[in-house]
Amino acid sequence: MTELAQAHGLTLREDYFDDPAAWNGLVELLQDTFSIDVSLQDRFGGPDSSSMPSGYFDSEGCCVANFTAFSMPMMINGRAVKAAGYQSGAVRPEWRERGLYRDLMQRAFERTAAEGYELDLLLTDKPALYERYGFRTVPQHVFVAKLPKLEKSDRSARQLSLESPDDLSLIKSLLQNRQPVSNRFAVIRQMEMFLLNACFNSAIRLTTLGDETVVAWTFDGATLWLLDVAGTVIPSLATIVSALDIEPDRIEVCFSPDRLNCETSLEPYEGYTMLMARGKAADEIAGPLMLSPMAEF
Repeated sequence: MTELAQAHGLTLREDYFDDPAAWNGLVELLQDTFSIDVSLQDRFGGPDSSSMPSGYFDSEGCCVANFTAFSMPMMINGRAVKAAGYQSGAVRPEWRERGLYRDLMQRAFERTAAEGYELDLLLTDKPALYERYGFRTVPQHVFVAKLPKLEKSDRSARQLSLESPDDLSLIKSLLQNRQPVSNRFAVIRQMEMFLLNACFNSAIRLTTLGDETVVAWTFDGATLWLLDVAGTVIPSLATIVSALDIEPDRIEVCFSPDRLNCETSLEPYEGYTMLMARGKAADEIAGPLMLSPMAEF
């Protein structure tokens, strides 16, 4: 038992996602803190198996604080990087200011360092909290693409539904076997957050092109937001837009577009959270770049 746990009558639990009651405790903590329902992952096979959660639980089994590390391999400037992401950091209001969050963070950081991760990534609206641990903000940009010349597409495009077992199986297969959407900055593998983010935003459309690529996008009748492209091939922007059979007035690519064969201009990304990084591979990160919204965690 840790000193903190003993002092407050709590139990420290690690790697507890295989315990349904403890997992539900984290679900309730995140629902109460952020109004998000991560239990949606149960529909898709459960949380990321690489997750390394650390949480404090009270005598009634309530999760009062948590911080989770997980494997998030990245492609950065053409090199595969062993990276860790950090998420689900929360403390119930009545348990704050007792050192629980700091303790859980340090445990997660020590664990990933011991396991040889060379890059740490997180998203936060409180960057100052993490700067003391060596994290720095990574500026992100939206890429406004020049409208491509559209042509009759020879790829069959089909809208997918996460409610369809066959469609879900196809999406999961494409995510598991995907090429990185960018050689500059992109996840190599991260299926669970893609599916969860698709659930969180009902405006997101998932369209397959020839059953070898799934495109995540939104469209308001004028602007196309291209959120991610996952599959065994990465088509050009012209191929994608032609297959979607729309004629947008504006295209915003929400990831580094170096594989889309298109011309772009930059606009600062003004999101609610900031991307932060640290580690020996952090110096390899060079802009302009953007983490796909489908990989947000």
